[in-house]
Amino acid sequence: MSKVSITERNKKRWNLSKKYSAKRTALKELSKNKTLSMEERFQAAVKLAKLPRNSAPIRYRNRCAITGRPRGYYRKLGVSRIAVRDLTAESQIPGMTKSSW
Repeated sequence: MSKVSITERNKKRWNLSKKYSAKRTALKELSKNKTLSMEERFQAAVKLAKLPRNSAPIRYRNRCAITGRPRGYYRKLGVSRIAVRDLTAESQIPGMTKSSW
């Protein structure tokens, strides 16, 4: 189990990235637009830099929904490899069985 503070910080980052996503994309488009003057593009880049760092989607870390583990994360299931193994042993994931040969 990861610390609650770590998972809460990650949730805060997720919420901030959702809140600022439209503004970030608009400013990025302005700063990349070659038809605008250099001054306008620079002003857009400055505004983008003034947004909170945690509003960038790259700052969000995928974590297991059960344990909060950041490594070995399965995107399709939203849990870590260890949680997948436990859920498979309990037959909680449809169509998945423990392999044996």
